[in-house]
Amino acid sequence: MARKADPTAPSGILIIDKPAGMTSHDVVARVRRLARTRKVGHAGTLDPMATGVLVCGLGKATRLLTWITGDTKAYLATMRLGATTSTEDAEGQITSARGCSGLTDAELEAALAPLRGDIMQVPSSVSAIKVDGKRAHALVREGVEVELPARPVHIGCLASAGEPRPATMPIDEATTAPQNVDAADCEGGASSPTQDVPVVDCDLVVDCSSGTYVRALARDIGEHLGVGAHLTFLRRIRVGPFTLNDAHPLAELEQIARQHEEAGGEGRPPLPLMSLDDAVRTMFSEMVLNERETELFAHGQAPRRQGDELDALREIAGEDPIAVIAADGQTVMGLAHIVNNAVKTILVFS
Repeated sequence: MARKADPTAPSGILIIDKPAGMTSHDVVARVRRLARTRKVGHAGTLDPMATGVLVCGLGKATRLLTWITGDTKAYLATMRLGATTSTEDAEGQITSARGCSGLTDAELEAALAPLRGDIMQVPSSVSAIKVDGKRAHALVREGVEVELPARPVHIGCLASAGEPRPATMPIDEATTAPQNVDAADCEGGASSPTQDVPVVDCDLVVDCSSGTYVRALARDIGEHLGVGAHLTFLRRIRVGPFTLNDAHPLAELEQIARQHEEAGGEGRPPLPLMSLDDAVRTMFSEMVLNERETELFAHGQAPRRQGDELDALREIAGEDPIAVIAADGQTVMGLAHIVNNAVKTILVFS
């Protein structure tokens, strides 16, 4: 028997500032516990190492996650030039240590420039992309060599932030994947079990389409420069219209729940949810219905728009969904879009 929907269950968007060391699934599990509801999902996975904006949808707002996931994203990242790892980030095993020194601004810009705009990117082999029904990262852990096909992404911004910082990185041969380590290129040659390799840390600002792997950008920059690279820091600062200014640390939410319980509060703790209506109006352009259209749309019938009205809608929304607003000018009823010169219903929030 299907479980009855809980009429008191929360619906809305909860924007989390994810801490390092947690998976996105861990965050969803924590939100489920705090909100006391099972119906929670997230928009856009962040690796455990990464921090920043993780948009969670609760209740009816889970229906928005498809569009939030598909929206553009922005990141702050730190790339270490001179060494590669098995995971293309700081959590993996070092696979090469060629070193890097004397990097000029012109050399860095020459490596960044080809990666801007519309490009074909080979995703990281340790991604969550499925290969024959299994996640690529799981296959890699099993020792399977994974080659993912390139796919189109758009890089709206890829820029250096601040001056590159020369540093050294200790390389322990005992814990380094031996087959690919360029030990002869390390300072001190191959005789020492631990070597200090010159590296350069570069901070980057990235604005990109959904499906872009910042780790793969670092990998490709390192390959262009001939020294290899991996990420040492990644912070997502925006998903679509939602930024770090909207985000709440998990510790803050835990405190709200604790204070609610200590005060003897009944029901669910007052988490700082963005309402479903506010989330939809933040994300999409709007069309307001008249009284008759409001009645019809509640039953799934899309409003009719022709001529100049249809052209005006197309101009503001393009191919994106449109928020359908009731005749009161406030209530969000659902989403629609323009298909073949007609407005079509996408979904109705019952």
